[in-house]
Amino acid sequence: MNSKTLLTLVTVSFLSAAAAIGGYKAFEGNNTTQTLAIQTEQPVRYANFSDASATNIPVNGNLDFTYAAAISTPGVVHVTSTSKASNQGMPQFINPFDFFGGGHSFEPQPRVASGSGVIISPDGYIVTNNHVISGASEVEVVLNDKQKYVAQVIGADPSTDIALLKIDATNLIFLPFANSDSVRVGEWVLAVGNPFNLESTVTAGIVSAKGRSINILEDNAAIESFIQTDAAVNPGNSGGALVDLRGQLIGVNTAIASPTGTFAGYSFAVPSNLVRKVVGDLKEFGLVQRGFLGVTIRNVDVDQMKTLKLPDPNGVYVNEVLGGSAADDAGLKPGDVIRSINGNKINSTSQLQETVAQFRPSDKLNMEYYRDGKLNSTVVTLRNKNQGLDLLSKENMKVDDLLGVSFEELSADEKRELGIKAGVKVKSIGNGAIKRYTDMHEGFVITHIDRQPITSKEKLAEILNNKKGGVMVEGVYPDQKGTFYYAFGL
Repeated sequence: MNSKTLLTLVTVSFLSAAAAIGGYKAFEGNNTTQTLAIQTEQPVRYANFSDASATNIPVNGNLDFTYAAAISTPGVVHVTSTSKASNQGMPQFINPFDFFGGGHSFEPQPRVASGSGVIISPDGYIVTNNHVISGASEVEVVLNDKQKYVAQVIGADPSTDIALLKIDATNLIFLPFANSDSVRVGEWVLAVGNPFNLESTVTAGIVSAKGRSINILEDNAAIESFIQTDAAVNPGNSGGALVDLRGQLIGVNTAIASPTGTFAGYSFAVPSNLVRKVVGDLKEFGLVQRGFLGVTIRNVDVDQMKTLKLPDPNGVYVNEVLGGSAADDAGLKPGDVIRSINGNKINSTSQLQETVAQFRPSDKLNMEYYRDGKLNSTVVTLRNKNQGLDLLSKENMKVDDLLGVSFEELSADEKRELGIKAGVKVKSIGNGAIKRYTDMHEGFVITHIDRQPITSKEKLAEILNNKKGGVMVEGVYPDQKGTFYYAFGL
């Protein structure tokens, strides 16, 4: 697996500068949990209390998790996603974290994955992981009281591995968001989910670390600043709740560290503050509003601390500032060391990416930084991906931004040679939904989307700009026989 580069372009996510730890592979089949496979020379064998003002929260060392379990369990659901079958030797759905996936030859069969979800409002909004529902044609939710619902996918964000679902229900028990910035290492937490299809399972552990980057999200705008715990999490726990002793949501369980594919010591959750921002954007806009700072960065080491005249090796070193970016307008320069944002100390690139990811374009951040041994301050106004200050919408986003693909029209002769009446050729494939979710190759000719003929690039854009959820693509390759199918989610 390729390591992430040490210097990366910082968008809202400020891509992590850490090197990759090992190989990755998601669970397939009946259970879905991301797995971080740790490779070591030796076999790896692998949960301070919150404010105790709430009733029945244990204090004075008398541990009792019954209150948090009783509060949180009814708010966690079982999520099952089903994808339609593919044919012609091409898998219709490719899990973005199945790095060992590829073309398969098998009889087309529906693909079913299951995980967990967290009810976050009484009117049926549910948060889960993107990899649980990625490319699904149908998503079913089973509540704690066994009631079943077909869920609508409101939106998904591969950069954080978060997705938002909606079911037609009211007066649901839900979990309130806690402030994940206030979570402390050593604090007791509970993981609630459905491992191995065992419904409503609760495990306990402590927060082992914060701001952890494990390089598991294969996305150019990946935001990794996980809460690490030793609460047991297994296949099927993905999308479930990590809660404090009040039963409040501090994270969404996403990945495990394991040499075996099952829990062996550590699990990782997306912090609740980041989850709250992402689902808020998905609910309001249908996509996540990314703020761009416009710098490349890396962590500070002890040697740099001395050279840069820093009081300690904390902070993030600015390697490059892009012209006309938010950072450039704010006066940042290469060699500066970012130390805090809005009064919150910044000790690593992963912490910086999590902090900035909680804001939108046009938001102003108060930033402190060191230059030539002196602490300075400035105000940074974040920009969108087009260097503007406006919020984006799916309607005004170009199709190639959504898909990461550029297209070209076919001539009449090309259509005749391929034996088709309509189609648009895939000219190039960059970062986007096509690359994340499929193994489509350049040169593929899209003839239909959701069974609608694609007569032009404008027709393709018209269909996709008004589409939410799963998308079925049908087409042909000039040098291969038969019809090929791909599917992905928007």
